Amino acid sequence: MRRSTMFFWTIGVLVLLLAAALSHAGYARSNSEEALRKTTELAGRLELTDLCLFTEARYTRHPSQADLHTAFQDHPMSLEHFPSGSLISPRIPVGGRWP
Repeated sequence: MRRSTMFFWTIGVLVLLLAAALSHAGYARSNSEEALRKTTELAGRLELTDLCLFTEARYTRHPSQADLHTAFQDHPMSLEHFPSGSLISPRIPVGGRWP
């Protein structure tokens, strides 16, 4: 079999897999709307605030509520203690000042 034929077969199979994944996502979304509605009502009833992204450090749990220097509380040049700190980007000031 020629390499170009094998390439086109591979592309065709991958396109079919992509179509199957997208159709499954649409099907799963239509089936989970009721559960999402119930979860939203529960969050409103419990007055929950932000989503808790990580459980390690307090400055990565709720990045919108963390102060600016918590990550460097031990020393300004200290290394990151937790791996999740490297996944969160630093906050960007809005309009030239911090919110």
